[in-house]
Amino acid sequence: MAVPYNHKEIEKKWTKKWAEDPVNVNDGKKPKYYCLDMFPYPSGNGLHVGHWRGYVISDVWSRYKMLKGYYIIHPMGWDAFGLPAENYAIKMGEHPAKSTADNIDHIREQIKQIAAVYDWDMEVNTTDPSFYKWTQWIFVKMFKAGLAYEKEMPINWCPSCKTGLANEEVVNGCCERCGAPVTKKNLKQWMLKITAYADRLLDDLDKLDWPEKVKKMQTDWIGKSYGAEIDFQVDGKEESIKVYTTRPDTLYGATFMVLAPEHAMAAGLAAPERKKEVEDYIYQASMKSNVDRLQDKEKTGVFTGSYAVNPINGAKVPIWLSDYVLADYGTGAIMCVPAHDDRDFEFAKKFDIPIIQVISPDGNENPDLKEAYVNPGVMINSGEFNGMSSEEAKAKVPDIMEERGLGKKTTQYKLRDWVFSRQRYWGEPIPIIHCDHCGCVPVPEEELPLLLPEVESYQPTGTGESPLAAIDEWVNTTCPVCGRPAKRETNTMPQWAGSSWYFLRYVDNKNSEELVSREKADKYLPVDMYIGGVEHAVLHLLYSRFYTKFLHDIGAVDFDEPFKKLFNQGMITGKNGIKMSKSKGNVVSPDDLVRDYGCDSLRMYELFVGPPELDSEWDERGIDGVNRFLNRFWNMVMDSKDSGMASTKETEKLRHKMIYDITSRLESFSLNTVISGFMEYNNKMIEMAKKNGGMDKETLETAVTLLAPFAPHICEELWSQLGHETSVFDSSNTWPEYDESKMADDEKEIAVQLNGKTRCVITLPVDMEKEAALEAGRKALGNKLTGSIIKEIYVPGRIINIVAK
Repeated sequence: MAVPYNHKEIEKKWTKKWAEDPVNVNDGKKPKYYCLDMFPYPSGNGLHVGHWRGYVISDVWSRYKMLKGYYIIHPMGWDAFGLPAENYAIKMGEHPAKSTADNIDHIREQIKQIAAVYDWDMEVNTTDPSFYKWTQWIFVKMFKAGLAYEKEMPINWCPSCKTGLANEEVVNGCCERCGAPVTKKNLKQWMLKITAYADRLLDDLDKLDWPEKVKKMQTDWIGKSYGAEIDFQVDGKEESIKVYTTRPDTLYGATFMVLAPEHAMAAGLAAPERKKEVEDYIYQASMKSNVDRLQDKEKTGVFTGSYAVNPINGAKVPIWLSDYVLADYGTGAIMCVPAHDDRDFEFAKKFDIPIIQVISPDGNENPDLKEAYVNPGVMINSGEFNGMSSEEAKAKVPDIMEERGLGKKTTQYKLRDWVFSRQRYWGEPIPIIHCDHCGCVPVPEEELPLLLPEVESYQPTGTGESPLAAIDEWVNTTCPVCGRPAKRETNTMPQWAGSSWYFLRYVDNKNSEELVSREKADKYLPVDMYIGGVEHAVLHLLYSRFYTKFLHDIGAVDFDEPFKKLFNQGMITGKNGIKMSKSKGNVVSPDDLVRDYGCDSLRMYELFVGPPELDSEWDERGIDGVNRFLNRFWNMVMDSKDSGMASTKETEKLRHKMIYDITSRLESFSLNTVISGFMEYNNKMIEMAKKNGGMDKETLETAVTLLAPFAPHICEELWSQLGHETSVFDSSNTWPEYDESKMADDEKEIAVQLNGKTRCVITLPVDMEKEAALEAGRKALGNKLTGSIIKEIYVPGRIINIVAK
């Protein structure tokens, strides 16, 4: 009987051994493979089992690629600037520098429990001046290229906390910290001109091996559309309202207009008797975030009392305000065709506005539309366009309208320039100096990093300015161009700043002269596999792609997409699918599970709990089954390792089938079925070992190698027990290859039919001659076969059919 599996001793032994003698070594000969996790921000709550899932997936994939002959770049770092870290510090009453450092130390030790092959020599921290020097350098380069500029913008403002809030801090129109209704406040903001890259960001999605749903999310966020700008004259006034529409062909069906509440003309359009109602509505809309406005199911609005003139037919259309229209998309004003737009239809029905159908499926008008008709059809009620197919009209009408001076063809994007300022302390100082004589001047590159000054009071100031504005000795400086007195920019960068390029720095994190040397960039970049949550599917990935394209354009790197392949893992949730959080009391810590079951058991259960791309509900009881499997596997190998059993045709077939199944499932990222596959094959090996007095060494070594990326500690020990002095991950050992010819079955189950109906099933050699097979079929039918045989059919490997009467 084998020595019992003791996870505590084995994991302690190999953790120490790997620290002394790392398994992932760059010998300069192997090709590189860069597998990256989305790096964490150092939360004070530490890691729970949901965080483990992504890290385990990336480590399994890294170790698999290591066994495929690659040198693995698998680093870890910390997204440590920004709102989460600062808010935690405020809550705890500690300086963010201290609380962040403490949290990093704690989470680093938790991550090390996972036994991932992270190269800690590559570690980066976005709050380290040697790192954020290059975050500032990128900003300076963007400023010099005309991509960073200042603009007065409305920001979210909490009148209770007296501070500006990022969109992430606004929940249901209220401040997440105090719950007060959020309003808007105009402040000068630094912007990054990401819109200059809109077409490239859209077009280059085609060359990425990313999930289609993520590509669609990015496509929708960029929101490229083709349409026309049309001027609607305000009735009785000289002003006109410019609208943007993607459907100028439906202009005959426009029965009202809607402006964003913050549109420059909104308040001025209010008729005297409607002035108070309009002003109240504009104020209420200012208290909602754009996200909330777009997600509101109940449409709200207010009639201004003014009308506009439809330029194609002279009809007067009422002008409304509604918060479902945003000022920063298109022109902030839309023409509304309720018969053919779901949102407009809902609004028209609620406020009893006429609905005119201009597209019909069959050319006939439906006098009682129950919903908007949004499919192609035939133009009706459209003057000279009547009878034209809607698809033809969609293509021709914009040109016709442009010829008549009724509109101008144009292309629009939902993507807006990136608001890059934060009126907070804990972030990278923006390296700009304001000079009354020279304007905005970048800090000279040789003077970077511009250090974040140490302060005792880092809380929001209440004035809308960053706490840095109160440090006179830091703010007051001299202009690097003219030498006159000048002031530093006091806003800081958002958390996105460091996370948009950090993956480049890992491979050259100690370089004080360059962001990354071209030699190392060409050798190790870009990222081959990026693994992380779908919550970052839009902004983080979009910003990273923007940064990479810019760095490519200035010659810093030779590629323009950062991540070749992307995998989004699902969340591990608490009971009933509720997201794990400390406030809900449903957080499951990995620490006790590692202590009680071992790291390998938890690693495998994280994958076994469900398909890795889907959310899975955590049920701690399931880890027992995985732990039992590891014990059974241990016993099977230990009981067979000295058996001296030679490989047989039977074990060879099992071995090659196992290689094929495990590899196929792993390559398709069906990781939960990989674990179940191990359990199935382990049972087969145990049965075979009982029958034959053990398993052959080649099959044991194959099984240990296949399992090693998933359960590295137990496999290292078993590899050693099988007589190897080097690691199972040593370059002398590689991922096993299967031979299809050796997977073939010697025998097949054959259905035996009598007059087309299956009467029994027999097992025959696959190479049996036809006459012998038919004889076996007749014999199997026995006394069921009566009368004379008319015909006999044999389809090798499938059926025998005997026709008799």
